[in-house]
Amino acid sequence: MIKHYVAAALALAFAALAAAAQPRPVTEPPIRYLHYMVQAELRDDFTSSETRSWALKVLNAKALEWAKQARISHSTSVQKVEVLQAYTVKADGRRLEVPRSNFQVQVNQGRESGSPLFSDFSSVTVVFPDLAVGDTVHMQYRTDQTEPIFPGHFDFGETFGQDVSFDEVELSVQYPAALKAVYAARQMQQQEDTTPEGRKRVRWSWRNTAPMFDPRRNGTVANSDDYPGASFSTFADYRAIAQAYGVRAVPKAEATERVRKLAEEVAGKLTEPRAKAKALYEWVSTQITYGGNCVGVGTVVPRELDTVITNRMGDCKDHATLLQALLSAQGIAAEQALISVSAEYTLPRIPRVGSVNHVINYLPTFNLYLDATAKHQPFEVLPIALRGKPVLHVQHWREGARVPVSVPAREQKVQARYVLAADGSLSGTVKAWFKGDAAVGMRQWARELPKESRPDMVRDMLRSMGLVGGGLLDLPDATALTDEYELTLKLDKVERYARYPGQGQLALTSFMGSGGVEQFAQQDDGEPARYSAPCSSVLVDESFEVDLPKAMKITALPPAAKASNSVQRFEFSHQLKGNKLLVRRKIEDRTPVAVCSPALMDEYRVFGGKVLDALKAPILYR
Repeated sequence: MIKHYVAAALALAFAALAAAAQPRPVTEPPIRYLHYMVQAELRDDFTSSETRSWALKVLNAKALEWAKQARISHSTSVQKVEVLQAYTVKADGRRLEVPRSNFQVQVNQGRESGSPLFSDFSSVTVVFPDLAVGDTVHMQYRTDQTEPIFPGHFDFGETFGQDVSFDEVELSVQYPAALKAVYAARQMQQQEDTTPEGRKRVRWSWRNTAPMFDPRRNGTVANSDDYPGASFSTFADYRAIAQAYGVRAVPKAEATERVRKLAEEVAGKLTEPRAKAKALYEWVSTQITYGGNCVGVGTVVPRELDTVITNRMGDCKDHATLLQALLSAQGIAAEQALISVSAEYTLPRIPRVGSVNHVINYLPTFNLYLDATAKHQPFEVLPIALRGKPVLHVQHWREGARVPVSVPAREQKVQARYVLAADGSLSGTVKAWFKGDAAVGMRQWARELPKESRPDMVRDMLRSMGLVGGGLLDLPDATALTDEYELTLKLDKVERYARYPGQGQLALTSFMGSGGVEQFAQQDDGEPARYSAPCSSVLVDESFEVDLPKAMKITALPPAAKASNSVQRFEFSHQLKGNKLLVRRKIEDRTPVAVCSPALMDEYRVFGGKVLDALKAPILYR
């Protein structure tokens, strides 16, 4: 793969400019491709070659730093790279060849020409000389795949952003005439023919001389099939990809004598299968560090388990294979599953290996998915980026399988008891309980918090809010990988929290930072949603009990407020009992999916506006 010059990656580099609600022309494109060409050739033995060439013209200074160099990454165990041409054409027509001194080669290799233990990715970086606005860089290089990633299979694909200017794009794949393959174009012209040697060839062409900003807002779901491009594959379907991976991965998960001994040590005296599975998952998650290639270019065969255990390091397939073997040694059924860690929640139409670039485990007895590379995730809590996504079971195929979502995914409950003194200062205690993703995040934060920063943490937090004061944050031990956590904040004295004596508006906060009801307070801008977006569920419950100065008079309390839609509801209440103010704010979001449709996003937007209105209702005093 090549950094910067793959058109899809280039489009993302300028994605910050693409937040407009409606498509609009790119009036000042930073670069223009005069041509962009890729020629792939698949041989009878399923080795292959790929030649890429382009001419890129720099149109303004913003693109100079980015365009000045090209970085080609490759896997040295199965690929060879040769730069065929690299030069700059100045605006006045002069041609400047890239000198030898402008090449930077970085290689991951073992000692004395031995194989590297984990990652074999290497790179060649080319720096174009004397580049200025108006110049054009020309690049051509060839990659030889000396061993197919999966025996008997090959795939190819490109995706282009519509916000990049292309005068000419041409892609092609040559392959044996007898080979069965599936391929498709997206907004490109497709042509099928035969080479003089009798081989089949499919070609795609496209141009984009009037680039348009992508109308998708940041954070929305983008499906690669929605963008111009082309895909080619010898895999008939995604099941074939899972089977091809499993042929070499499943045998590696056999429990060796060393694995059985390790499983016994980790399980100890535990007898209940779920407890054993939890202990084994936590051991792999915390004791095997992440390193090396995963599914993609490079090796896709898990390493020998003895190597992984000895070095306490491995990539995702090594984690999954080791966990499967440990579970098997304890009589617990497990298998591996392929999934994507990208922002896509739908598998592209043409099955390609890169569409599933991560390996996790599935435990059928508990109907539970586990990601052993996610060292901060509890046993039953998958990373949010994997939930709701299609998953390919390697050993026991399940058509249409998806990772389930949890409802609610995150829970946060806060009870605050404050005393507002006659001088306007605030003291009191805040107790907070977290569950699900909220607990995972808080535990990770607590584990990584430097001890030396804890004594002054409350003071610094208050200072960041424009307040002066101190206190103590009681953080229980956060080592355990559980989906529950609680903490207590004791405020000694927050100076001038309220402007009293005098009159003003009292604002209540739990001092818990993000994650409270404020996150729902989105202004209804009247702009309807046009695209789906990732989403999850949450429960937030906040209660405040404030002892007010006896002389303070509350002149206005917000009225009771509540609202609901198909998956969300909130209820706010304010009461005054003597000189005690009682406030309750509760929001429930029980979204049952990982991707919300535009219609549901519109419901969220309107709901957020109502929450904001309720939060703006003032508590007035004198």
